[in-house]
This record gives sequence, C-alpha cells and structure tokens, in this order.
Amino acid sequence: MVVSLQRVSFDDAVIDLPFEAGALTLEAGQVAGLSGLPGSGLTRIGLSLLARHAPGGNLAYLDVRGWMNPAAAWEVGIEADRMVVVRCEDPVAWGRVVAALVSGVRGVYAEVPISVTDPVIRTLAAKARAHRTALVLRPIEGSLPIGLAHLSLIAREIVWTGTDSGHGHLRTRRSRFEVSGKAVGGMQRMIEIEDHGTNDLRVVSRVGTQATRRLA
Repeated sequence: MVVSLQRVSFDDAVIDLPFEAGALTLEAGQVAGLSGLPGSGLTRIGLSLLARHAPGGNLAYLDVRGWMNPAAAWEVGIEADRMVVVRCEDPVAWGRVVAALVSGVRGVYAEVPISVTDPVIRTLAAKARAHRTALVLRPIEGSLPIGLAHLSLIAREIVWTGTDSGHGHLRTRRSRFEVSGKAVGGMQRMIEIEDHGTNDLRVVSRVGTQATRRLA
C-alpha cells in the first residue's frame, strides 16, 4: 500500500508528523493507540501502520468483537499469507494471547477489551518494545494509559460526502483526529484524513470539517 500523506500545516506552524515518504509509520518496538468514534477508519489506519512490517514476517490481528474483515488488511497491501486473525473475547486470557503474539510476529493489531487494566497494557507495551514488535492497540471503550503510546490518534469527527441530497453514493470519508505522543514531539494536534475507499489515505490540511450532513 502506498499511503499518500504529506507534511501537514496546523494554524501557522508546519509539523513533521510520523510520515516517511509521505506515510504514517510505526517503527519496530513502537506502540500506537487508536480510539474514538467507530466508523472513522481506525482499522484501516492501524493496519496501514503495520503493513510496512509484513515483508519481514507475519502480522497478527487480535479480534475481540468478531468484526474483523480480512479484506481490510488486503486493501492496505498486506498479503493474505502474512496476516493471522486471532479471536479472543475473554479479557482474562487476552493478556496472555497478546504476549504470545508480540513474541512471535513482526506486528500486532490488538483490540482491547473493556475490563483490561492499565498495568496489563503497560506490561504488554514493554514486551513489544523488548521484542521490537510494532504494536497497535485499539480499546473498545476509553483510551490507553497516558504516556504509553508513541503515536496516539483519537477519532473526533466523521463526515461522509456523496449523499448531500439525501441520496446517492458514499464517495469520501473525511475523519478528524487528535494526534499526540512522542511521534509529534509531545504536542497535541488536529489532522483530517481523507479516505476514498481505495488504497489511499490522504491527510488534508487547512480544510474545515463540515458541521452538518453527517452520516452515522
């Protein structure tokens, strides 16, 4: 997958977000946290963060809700034989499963059950760093412990275009994210990511999110 992203301007400043050759990236051993509104494209973003690690070994998706569609991984350029989907709804066993995965694959996308405690999450993040495994954590509710994620994205708003007259085809999803963490120098910024439903995610700078015509 080629993720088409550029340097993003925030107000009067230009910040180098964690983009490599225009792409959101997550290095080996780093942790990303994704949270916020469902339907904002968090799964695609999380998988795109891991896609660059697929040539070096397998990736794993820990599915808590049972919603994961393998096509989401294929769409961002992860080959079918590089992605393992593991389902685990038990919050007690969840920590052991994640620990096993980060010990054996190059990248893990893990949905986090509601009742998992902060100490468990911090221990797993430390294990991922020790094994140099890229780890994306997606809490089902709430957010990760403060300071844990190298890159944190919180989905704040979603706007779909293509149905302005009350009918038509959904053409574009524009999601607004709050970005923070060491990846952005410890600062907190807002970005918009435009998703046309293809292999391409585009950061849109200086574009206001519509206040109306939202679709849930």
